[in-house]
Amino acid sequence: MSEPVEIELFDNPHPERDYHITIKCPEFTSVCPRTGQPDFGEITVEYCPDKLCIELKSLKFYMQSYRNKGIFYEALTNHILDDLSRECKPRWMKISSRFTPRGGLTTEIVAEYEGSPMNCREQSSGLSTND
Repeated sequence: MSEPVEIELFDNPHPERDYHITIKCPEFTSVCPRTGQPDFGEITVEYCPDKLCIELKSLKFYMQSYRNKGIFYEALTNHILDDLSRECKPRWMKISSRFTPRGGLTTEIVAEYEGSPMNCREQSSGLSTND
């Protein structure tokens, strides 16, 4: 990623309400930093917006910016979470990365950001706020 890609945002049309947005990037590619071989996977972004939502076209370009970048799965997943949560400041966000098998092994990395209030996260995990 030579030049940072701007993540565009727009005003949440219902900031008074907790609701979830799920965005899937099923054709994600990056490069293994050890072998230089391409890594193929799916990145899922789940979040409960606060005041801002992520604009999809800019997110697509952001994800494509990793195409030729050598990066480990763990760093990649956390880097995406850091970038997106810093920009849109959600109430809650989870990034899941699932990569296709290499040598018979699959890898899934999940990283979460917990903003405030916690209602979104509790609802996403099936917990009741009355428990």
